[in-house]
Amino acid sequence: MSEHKSDISGWLVRRATWHLWVVLGAVLGALVARTARVTSDGGMDNAIVGRAARVWLDGGSPYDDDHFLYLPSAVLAAAPQALLPREVLCVLVPAVVTGCLVGGWVCALRLHEVPLRSRFAVLGLIGLAVGFAPFAHLVLLGNWTATAALALPAALLLAGRGRWVAAGVVIGAAVALKPLLAPLGLLFAFAGRWRGLAVLVAVAVGASAGAALLLPDPAGFFTRTLPFLLRGDDGFVRLYEASPVAVLPRAGVPQAAAQGVAVTAAAAGVGCAYRRWRRGGAGEGGGPLRLAEVAATLMLSAFLVSRPSYDHYLLVVVPLVLAGVPCAGAVARGPWFWLALVPQLPGVTWPYLESVQRRAIKDAVTLCGLAVTLAVHCFRAVGGSPSPLHLPVPSSRAAAPSPPVRE
Repeated sequence: MSEHKSDISGWLVRRATWHLWVVLGAVLGALVARTARVTSDGGMDNAIVGRAARVWLDGGSPYDDDHFLYLPSAVLAAAPQALLPREVLCVLVPAVVTGCLVGGWVCALRLHEVPLRSRFAVLGLIGLAVGFAPFAHLVLLGNWTATAALALPAALLLAGRGRWVAAGVVIGAAVALKPLLAPLGLLFAFAGRWRGLAVLVAVAVGASAGAALLLPDPAGFFTRTLPFLLRGDDGFVRLYEASPVAVLPRAGVPQAAAQGVAVTAAAAGVGCAYRRWRRGGAGEGGGPLRLAEVAATLMLSAFLVSRPSYDHYLLVVVPLVLAGVPCAGAVARGPWFWLALVPQLPGVTWPYLESVQRRAIKDAVTLCGLAVTLAVHCFRAVGGSPSPLHLPVPSSRAAAPSPPVRE
């Protein structure tokens, strides 16, 4: 951040006034209240998990539902909500999902050493809630992707402080709920943190295996769900998938060619992430930018080939990268990051993409744009990224901030 008082970074890290906090509370409160009014069981996606838990409590197999795509441990985690009245779930689930997204934003800010009471902390969260369509969409669906959106920055925060084993526990627990963060195992491998990786695997496998023994169909995830995911033959789900594997065939590209393109792009992304890690950074954890950029690139590379891959998966990556704006050299300071987000502006109707079934095309543009932007940035990034300059956080009524110092 610049030392000049007129620089935008200096303005952003000063303390937010109470007016901004009121706006933030109103925005998030309105989002939760609207979701509570228009949904049942806390949202369509949460209803799938809740229904699976009810089936299990009644003695059936949750994998009888093809749309239940979670590991067995998610069934046990969802069991308590199966006992709650739907009137309670309608309010509780969107509140918890919103809380996870807020918690993930807080962890991302702390990772990048941005003051939590700063203007940027408040305005960034307002911008995500109002200007990034997947945010409201995730709350509306009640999808458990929210747990990954919280776990990833929390784990990186621990890793940045040298606590890789604790980070492995966090990622392993998140994978046990939803295997979205499984690609983060590569980050532990890049760093040579084998104990942390072993803990990650042990937590995820142990929780899933233990829960599977309590199900009437212990191998249901492997005999039913995994083949379903590999085939990708659900016509309804395919309409909303954002990966090139699903979108390109809709444009006339042969399925085999689409898979080849996606796999090649994903492999290139992993290679760029590894190059970024090898180039190093400051601090025991490699520096916040290094951790965030490598993790985000790995996740985006996985989304290019995963089935399914939805728009709300972007919330695992975008807040983490956005929180680095006050840091010099951050990828979010470049124009390509923001251009990739343009298709996700709420309320904008794009020609020929008006129907809900074609929304996945916009999502694919954003996914591919972010993946290319992060990969190129990782490929070009230089090592030894400097720590961000931190301005004091005076009251917004102060005449001028004191000169910044390096921590």
